[in-house]
Amino acid sequence: MVRTFRDIPGVEWVEGTGNFITIDEEKCTGCGNCLKVCLAECYEIVNKKARIRSMEKCMECGACWYSCEDGAIDFSWPAGGTGFRTNWG
Repeated sequence: MVRTFRDIPGVEWVEGTGNFITIDEEKCTGCGNCLKVCLAECYEIVNKKARIRSMEKCMECGACWYSCEDGAIDFSWPAGGTGFRTNWG
C-alpha cells in the first residue's frame, strides 16, 4: 500500500518498513534536537524526554539520529530497503 500527503507533494511512503527508529529513555536528556531537525514532526517531548509521536510522515533521513548528542536515538535503515520514495532523487 502506498501513502501520499497533500502537504508533501511528489513523495510516497510504502507500508511495511517496520520499526527502524527507537529512543533510549535512559540516555535522553530532552534537549529537543530531534524535534528541531525532523521535518515530518515525528517527535514530541513528554515528561522531559523525547518520544516518537508518529512515524507516518518519516522521510528516513536519519537527521534525528545524527543530531542526538546523547546517543539516545537508534536509527537503522528499514529492513528490505527504504519505504520512502520521492520524485526528486
